[in-house]
Amino acid sequence: MPVKDLGFRRAAPALAVFAAVRLLGLAVLAVWCAAAGSSPHTLLSARWDSLWYARIAAEGYGYEVLLPNGDVHSNLAFFPLLPWLERLVSAPTGLSYGSAGLVVSALAGLAAAWGIFAVADLLHGRRAGVFAVAVWAALPVGIVQSMAYSESLFTALAVWALYGALRGRWLTAGLLAAGAGLTRPVGAAVVAAVWVAAALAWRRGERSWRMAAGVLLAPLGAAGYALWVGARTGSGLFGYLDVQAGWGNGFDGGWAFARFIGAKLASSAFAAGLGLIAGVVLVLWLYGRCVRQRQPVPLLVYGGIVVALALCASGYFGSKPRLLLPAFPLLLPVGVALAGWRTRRAAAVLGAAALASAVYGAFWLNGSGPP
Repeated sequence: MPVKDLGFRRAAPALAVFAAVRLLGLAVLAVWCAAAGSSPHTLLSARWDSLWYARIAAEGYGYEVLLPNGDVHSNLAFFPLLPWLERLVSAPTGLSYGSAGLVVSALAGLAAAWGIFAVADLLHGRRAGVFAVAVWAALPVGIVQSMAYSESLFTALAVWALYGALRGRWLTAGLLAAGAGLTRPVGAAVVAAVWVAAALAWRRGERSWRMAAGVLLAPLGAAGYALWVGARTGSGLFGYLDVQAGWGNGFDGGWAFARFIGAKLASSAFAAGLGLIAGVVLVLWLYGRCVRQRQPVPLLVYGGIVVALALCASGYFGSKPRLLLPAFPLLLPVGVALAGWRTRRAAAVLGAAALASAVYGAFWLNGSGPP
């Protein structure tokens, strides 16, 4: 693959677009909260999963909630890298752990945007890279990129790991894949992509200690945390799965999600059911476009696993849109298509999408939110 300059100057337009879209989202949220009498800082840093991450940063692991039905919500379900970074930021700044999480998320969002640009630029050119970043920033649930959640951090680690694998930078790819594995369960998708990239390089005749080291490093984050949870809970290799089961999370091939959609269609929420079906069809269509676009196999493996885990998990269905945020390869065909448009037309479409995303994000956070 051709060598591309990854300097700030080349990526600056993409980073500027990302920052502008995210600032628009925060501005609309601030106005909405002022009208609703709510706190944007609280919504972004001290509700839902962000509270669990902040508690881990403050107290470590061991906290759990026993529900009336007997289920146990343990903080062992949350991977440790974000709380570690919250501690790292909080110590010298004096920020609360939730506020430190916002700092981490903001910086990670920029790193993720830069990485998405780098991959798209490598494969399709600079213009497509800028538009791919703009689409990622303007996704309907893009506000999560500005929350004290782990999606931005994970996406940053995943995209740069994949970029490293595509460029044959095996130590970088392995280390970042290990970091992704310490961030979210879907870190397994990054590990698989790095391994596939290495296997393909091996078939092409590449042999190096760096490649071997990268392959060995990649799974250490996810495997290390899973083994630690198993030892802590006394449940062995499947301890982490037991913890997730306490939250109602599992992998059932999408059966629970299908029943959920069916229930919507059979109720007064028929339109919502149709919307869910349309969303699933769109995601699958985009993945098909990735295949027809002949994306590198590691990207297809990564994107396919992220989509499969998001759509086929049996957990809380309201979380599925944000679980798809790291699936950036799905956006590359959109970026390429927009790159073929006239700039004014593409900018108008993306501007409308960014405004809609900002309004929806403010509405969402002041309502059900993204547990």
